[in-house]
Amino acid sequence: MASEDITKLVESLAKTKVGDGQLSFKGQSLKLNTAEDAEEVIKQIEEFDGLEALRLEGNTVGVEAAKVIAKALEKKSELKRCHWSDMFTGRLRSEIPPALISLGDALITAGAQLVELDLSDNAFGPDGVRGFEALLKSPACYTLQELKLNNCGMGIGGGKILAAALKESHRKSSAQGQTLALKMFVAGRNRLENDGATALAEAFGIIGTLEEVHMPQNGINHPGITALAQAFAINPLLKVINLNDNTFTEKGAVAMAETLKTLRQIEVINFGDCLVRSKGAVAIADAVKEGLHKLKELNLSFCEIKRDAALTVAEAIEDKAELEKLDLNGNCLGEEGCEQLQEILEGFNMATVLGSLSDDEGEEEDDEEEEEDEDEEEEEEEEEEERQQLKERGQGESESLTPKKIIDSQDSTPVPAPPVDIATFLAFPSPEKLLRLGPKCSVLIAQQTDTSDVEKVVTTLLRISSVFKDEAPVKTAVQETTDALLRKAFTSATFNSDAFLTSLLIHMGLLKSEEKIKAVPSLYGILMTLNHVVQQDYFPKSLAPVLSAFVTKPNRALDSCSFARHMLLQTLHQL
Repeated sequence: MASEDITKLVESLAKTKVGDGQLSFKGQSLKLNTAEDAEEVIKQIEEFDGLEALRLEGNTVGVEAAKVIAKALEKKSELKRCHWSDMFTGRLRSEIPPALISLGDALITAGAQLVELDLSDNAFGPDGVRGFEALLKSPACYTLQELKLNNCGMGIGGGKILAAALKESHRKSSAQGQTLALKMFVAGRNRLENDGATALAEAFGIIGTLEEVHMPQNGINHPGITALAQAFAINPLLKVINLNDNTFTEKGAVAMAETLKTLRQIEVINFGDCLVRSKGAVAIADAVKEGLHKLKELNLSFCEIKRDAALTVAEAIEDKAELEKLDLNGNCLGEEGCEQLQEILEGFNMATVLGSLSDDEGEEEDDEEEEEDEDEEEEEEEEEEERQQLKERGQGESESLTPKKIIDSQDSTPVPAPPVDIATFLAFPSPEKLLRLGPKCSVLIAQQTDTSDVEKVVTTLLRISSVFKDEAPVKTAVQETTDALLRKAFTSATFNSDAFLTSLLIHMGLLKSEEKIKAVPSLYGILMTLNHVVQQDYFPKSLAPVLSAFVTKPNRALDSCSFARHMLLQTLHQL
């Protein structure tokens, strides 16, 4: 280590905060790669008597540094709180699990009894959960009260691993007479989706002691919401439920409303941007009206709620003396509806609890169109449920690159899967259709796409990437098909790569256009696909700085895909 680097490290460590059993290196931007880099940190840890909390946020810890820090922690049996969020900045995903294993093993060896574990903002993905799985199952976490895993990119796989670890911890701790009594669970922005949420719901139902659950922006639809609602019903101490920016629809909202009727300690409900719609809002209003006397905050903003339903919500809070905030912004009340809402609350002497209505969408008149949209969504959801049920019974489509047969459980008579062609897949893309196209799908799509037309190339790319999944067969098919398409395009002398990137950014909602072009609903698939594309030899490296600049800019759609965004930016910076 150079002398000037040591000087900087010493200066940073001079800012270290000590007090109340806490040693903090928070936000010091320490780059701890080797054992030598970590010497001063280790010294501080070793010399701290009665260490109860260790803050490592805002630094970057490598595998070797983690090993020696772990060695120092092996003697810190009084450690209770690990504030270890954002401590792997710039690290490869492969570095994070071994670093976490070292640190976790040290806590187990020390005989620590953790109360809080915060690993938020570490983009470790599903594999990273394996890194602290053993810790969660160990006696060191039998006393755990707060588990914070916000923005870690766990995905469905990571959610399932986490759920299994929590169940195992509860089982083992109960056998030891020290039952796990988790109070706070935080896992926003993790793309848990229905399967991950359902697995965690099963764990929540077993634990039964939760007081706060924060799971915003996870791509959870009504099956996952319903599973969570059922689990919440057997966690009677719940005070805070934050499921912001998931998709309830009426089914999920009604299921959650039924659960709310059974809970007596609820203080905060955040269902903003959850598409509960009018029928769902009325169901929630009924639950609020029947009880929830400790309610302090109700957020139903940006949920496509119409005037009458919003007024029903307002009427439901009449006797909620503890209420501090009602958020109904971004719905469809219209000017008259907003005035009526305010009048109702003024009549209760509660006008001050109403949040801003500045983003109201105006009153919608076309009820028939909305009902048709809801019916279509319900049909799609029912089809997805049926497919899932078939999978669970072993009757679903096998994840293979060749067409498979669906076996009827009654008579085992082989029934051929319906045929799929390129046009059908591109019109209604799904992972199953892409796989059923077979091993030649990449060549066929490239052949049938006019790569002289930039707009067609972009549209085709977005449709392919929309079905991206972390599961190997789908991921491989998406990448191979994308490679064939873009290799053909970029190697053409007439293809305008700058126009391609401009059009792509517009369709992603990252660049404004004079024409009205609807942005893709989710950026996760295209970001993960681009993470692969930019590493290929056909991709013009001159486009990397422009792409990086736009992906770096603040953007709500990008924020909801923070793991994929982080992965792409990390790759772009390494080019």
